[in-house]
Amino acid sequence: MASHLQLSVDGVAQKVTWKGRIWDTFDLPPDERKLLFKLDAVLLTFMSLGYFVKNLDQSNVTNAWASGMEVDLEMYGNQLVTASTIWTVGYIIGQIPTNLILTRISPRYVIPFLELAWGIVTLGTYSVKSYRALYAVRFLVGLLESGFYPSAHMILGSWYTPRELGKRAVIFWVTGTIGGMFSGFLQAAAYRNLSGVHGLAGWRWLFVIDAILTIPVTLIGFFFLPDLPPDGKRVWWLKPEEYELAKARVSNVGKAGRTPWSWAKIKRYGSTWHIYVLPMVFGFWGISGPQNPLLYYLKSFNKTPAPVPGRHFTIEQINNYPTVGSALLVVTALIGGWISDGPLRGRRYPIIYFGAFVTLLLAILARQLPLYQNVNGHIALYWLMNVGICAGDFEKRALLVAMGNDSTYVLSAIYQNFIWKTTDFPAAKKGLLWSILWSVVFILWITLTLFLLRRDEKRGYVHGADTEKETYENRAASPGQVDADIDSKDEIGA
Repeated sequence: MASHLQLSVDGVAQKVTWKGRIWDTFDLPPDERKLLFKLDAVLLTFMSLGYFVKNLDQSNVTNAWASGMEVDLEMYGNQLVTASTIWTVGYIIGQIPTNLILTRISPRYVIPFLELAWGIVTLGTYSVKSYRALYAVRFLVGLLESGFYPSAHMILGSWYTPRELGKRAVIFWVTGTIGGMFSGFLQAAAYRNLSGVHGLAGWRWLFVIDAILTIPVTLIGFFFLPDLPPDGKRVWWLKPEEYELAKARVSNVGKAGRTPWSWAKIKRYGSTWHIYVLPMVFGFWGISGPQNPLLYYLKSFNKTPAPVPGRHFTIEQINNYPTVGSALLVVTALIGGWISDGPLRGRRYPIIYFGAFVTLLLAILARQLPLYQNVNGHIALYWLMNVGICAGDFEKRALLVAMGNDSTYVLSAIYQNFIWKTTDFPAAKKGLLWSILWSVVFILWITLTLFLLRRDEKRGYVHGADTEKETYENRAASPGQVDADIDSKDEIGA
């Protein structure tokens, strides 16, 4: 059976078997395997459930619009995009402060509180009577949701070593995509079975269900979420020796704990290229991806006059067809995560390059092909369009994860009302051209980032150090290890 040797976190050579390539805990000592089982059972489960519900809500708004909200709230213009933009503004405002609060206050208090408040506000969506009321609710939903995604990556990156992070980050991320898939099925079922129940339209029930699903997530967070190593208190489900092992693991791969904030620290952060380059990797990735036109495309067949006489789609079909593309995304993301941690040995950039070139190609095809000439071919194309370092300083890692995610939403808030107008769909020529241009910029920016990382490696600098004078100490860094250390890049690499 084929195997090879790699360095463990304590610098000891260990054999990697075929089972270890599938799931890394198979090759670990019994005590470490048990620790990771507990971490996976709590952290990965909680984060995945929370992200599932968040993406369910985001997709529910679009699916609700296609299933009656457009008429009930008189959203005949660009109100849907405006609602999304207002959600984004709330998300931007809350994201970085929330992530930095987590460096000082235990996640077991901050995140469950935000979950509970988010569930209450989301419940309020069911009762809105106008699109203006929807705007207000969406702002609060975005504000309260803002800390979850970057905080989840920061927490996962604080407990797992780089060679374990890729698979788990992609599992976390695909649960969000599954949430989007589930929204389509849920809306179709609600439209068919709940329309008129207690006097509510079917689309309004989506947000009631969202709020109900938040309750178990909140309870899990209050009772099970741990403090962050190595500074926090031991959580009740970890034995003392397990907690010490967890602290040793992250310490051995160079992940430091909390240190006091100071002006000197802030100044040092500003002197490194990480602060200026890394967040924009995530930002350019976010704005280069096209908004999938499939739902709008299917809905356009029901207009009068019909673009293709005799061809139309039911509400159930409009909600269910896009889930095929989401399923393809889940499969390709899982494959990418396993390849990244396995054959690529922690290198993320080949997967990132591949995704960027696929996005570029599909956006070109979607923009150039005649819209209604080959309906089935266009639907298949829209399905395919879904496929598309700083570990040494705890606060800096938290800041960079939040900045990277925030940069995407800042840019999104600026452009989406002008580029991806609801009234421009399903053709969306302007938006697809935007995607093509920014895909090229994204590819160039990846290359710049890779150059800077490799330059630092050649000079022997610590990735994540505040200054270039801080050098490697007792780190068994393999090629590409630094890519695995950027918590926010794991989602991109997926």
